[in-house]
Amino acid sequence: MTHRRVHERWAELRFAIVGPLLASPPPRGTLRAEIAKLAAREWRHPVSGRAVRFGYSTIERWLCRARREKQDPVGILRRKRRQDAGQQPIMTATLRQALLDQYAMHPGWSIRLHHDNLLALAARQRELQPVPSYSTIRRFLAAHGLDKRRPLAARQTKGVLIAQARLEAREVRSFEAEFVGSLLHWDCHYGSRKVLTPRGEWQTPVLLGILDDRSRLACHLQWYLAELSENVAHGLSQAIQKRGLARAAMSDNGAAMTAAEISEGLARLGILHQTTLPFSPYQNAKQESFWGQVEGRLMAMLEGVADLNLSQLNQATQAWVEFEYHRTIHSEIGETPLARFLAGPSVMRPSPDSAALKLAFTRTERRTQRKSDGTLTIGARRFEVPNRYRHLSRLEVRFASWDLSTVYLVDEHTGTVLCRLFPLDKTRNAQGLRRSLHPLTTEPLPTKPAGGIAPLLASLIERQAATGLPPAYLPKDEGDER
Repeated sequence: MTHRRVHERWAELRFAIVGPLLASPPPRGTLRAEIAKLAAREWRHPVSGRAVRFGYSTIERWLCRARREKQDPVGILRRKRRQDAGQQPIMTATLRQALLDQYAMHPGWSIRLHHDNLLALAARQRELQPVPSYSTIRRFLAAHGLDKRRPLAARQTKGVLIAQARLEAREVRSFEAEFVGSLLHWDCHYGSRKVLTPRGEWQTPVLLGILDDRSRLACHLQWYLAELSENVAHGLSQAIQKRGLARAAMSDNGAAMTAAEISEGLARLGILHQTTLPFSPYQNAKQESFWGQVEGRLMAMLEGVADLNLSQLNQATQAWVEFEYHRTIHSEIGETPLARFLAGPSVMRPSPDSAALKLAFTRTERRTQRKSDGTLTIGARRFEVPNRYRHLSRLEVRFASWDLSTVYLVDEHTGTVLCRLFPLDKTRNAQGLRRSLHPLTTEPLPTKPAGGIAPLLASLIERQAATGLPPAYLPKDEGDER
């Protein structure tokens, strides 16, 4: 019964003593003798467990209190709470204010450090004496919700201050998606070990992880040598092909996560891209918790590999995630991630093919066509535009910044891919071969009009003649024309 509160154990003991008198009231005139018998007995102390006796008047008082209470006779026998409980009356107003000021300046200090600094401060300021014990300081801070906070960021930027103020003003709650595929978490984690590259260099690998919120299943894990948007698109494409198209995805605000190729690609695939609030990693806590398992189990089992390379690391990661993580009961959901992923309910959609995924993760930009040679410029490189589009001055193109081998011309109104653009080949053009110009319209070209004065000018001359006035100029040299 040690898990019971002290007050509850006392109330149950007192009720056990006077309860028989309530259940079977003694005959008139014998109550005093019954109470005396109870006072002569030994009882087990509810805290120490030692034998203890209670006086006649004490038992009589308990009985009277239990008789008066009809609904909860056990509760009325609980020990009364002190009126000053939780108030720390030993702490003066000056000492309280000094502690609050100290906490405001150093919220990351431990309670022991706060107490030691109060002792040092009281040695110089007598009005702060006496300083209460460490336990009193701990209870005071806990009663006011003044917990130890994580250290403040080194750079107190505007975004950091806004994030700290929001965390102090808004509650933090755990959440879980209702459907499989309803929300994906994805993030990058810098490994604790370096890998040896083919160039003989040691580099810190970056793990891209994509987790399903409801099942905690790892849709895809892969190590790269850098956190780039190209690698993010590469990993997301594999996750989609392996598990399907999700409905929403959450990531942080890193440059690789919010690149135009990623944002536009997710939108084209019908995936709502949500980002965590700046400097608020707790919003992606499931992903952050997963990194602990990666380091605590996967990387720990690779400690004996002296010259670990990226290929070995990726192979070990795939084996670990598929045959251990996915098949181990998750402490939060009470079942394995694989079983919960397969059980659903699911809102996943079928994955498009590889070509569609590659086209999806591209950025859209506008370029001006050079009328002189029918080219446009992307990344300091010129691309030829088919002559059937020579009449367009502004063109909309789609491409991935890391792969300019495939650039597409698209319709700016519908987004339909019109054709693929190829880089300018000056050597081939020097051969002098030129294609015929395609007609820009199917309408018949107009015939050349007959000569003579234009209709507008003829109308103006007629209006001038209708006024009856002579021309507003003095003729000169006009007779020489005859």
